[in-house]
Amino acid sequence: MELNTSARPFLLTGFVCLEKAHHWISIPLSAVYTSIVLGNGILIFLIRADHNLHEPMYYFLAMLATTDLGMTLVTMPTVLCVLWMNHREISHGACFLQAYFIHSLSVTESGILLAMSYDRFIAICNPLRYTSILTNTQVIKIGMGVFMRGFGLILPPILPLYWFSYCRSHVLSHAFCLHQDIIKLACADITFNRLYPVVVMFSMVLLDFLIIFCSYILIFKTVMCIASGENRSKALNTCVSHICCILVFYVTVIGLTFIHRFGKNVPHLVHILMSYVYFLFPPFMNPVIYSIKTKQIRSSILQLFSPPPSRT
Repeated sequence: MELNTSARPFLLTGFVCLEKAHHWISIPLSAVYTSIVLGNGILIFLIRADHNLHEPMYYFLAMLATTDLGMTLVTMPTVLCVLWMNHREISHGACFLQAYFIHSLSVTESGILLAMSYDRFIAICNPLRYTSILTNTQVIKIGMGVFMRGFGLILPPILPLYWFSYCRSHVLSHAFCLHQDIIKLACADITFNRLYPVVVMFSMVLLDFLIIFCSYILIFKTVMCIASGENRSKALNTCVSHICCILVFYVTVIGLTFIHRFGKNVPHLVHILMSYVYFLFPPFMNPVIYSIKTKQIRSSILQLFSPPPSRT
């Protein structure tokens, strides 16, 4: 079986019916991309530099920020090339690699949110053993497991793409490559590629969500047993940021899933907009949520941007 290298490149698609407005659309998108890179980059820098943030909760947050930053850097070049220069061509290898990273990072983000819920569960339900259970070594192992799961599970459906023949239209539906978009153009038996991602994505993401949900039931049950109202409030406040990030991620996942599954009569532009919401909204909101709701991060940001004390 020969590697399919002689086929024409794929063609990316921007906003259908709004091609004349691509330059104008690129302005808010560029602002959002810049905000995502700066917001997540600052979070990673603060967690690395500030010793007050050297705790398991913030290490997991740094992993989340790294994943969001990776997702942005993977999709941003092709999107802006399409909008700025109308450069639509992308080689098969680059397209498959982009699709691999996009889907892997999506599964990884779900896994990191699960790891963060485990962190909150231990911190609230077993606080006396928190530091002994979530040691730096254990955090590294959990992080490596989450990333290996995300990047390992997506490899099987991506590798066959290199050997498929693409004899249909080479036009993709978005300004970035998605596995489900690519296999529609293949002239080959794509049964495995159609079933495997659905089973894996839904089982993993759904399982992650169910475990997170169960962990928070136990967390709330423990919090309700705390006698002091002030201590109950403090315990719940440590979970607010994480709960907001969970809602942002899973609501966008569910929204995109419903649009793709039941929105066959919905205009294609709505599908495109929902895809951008899915790829941009969580990475944009996560740093905002943690900057507003987490006192330690807010203090670190104020210290970072406050002028140095004057010498007298």
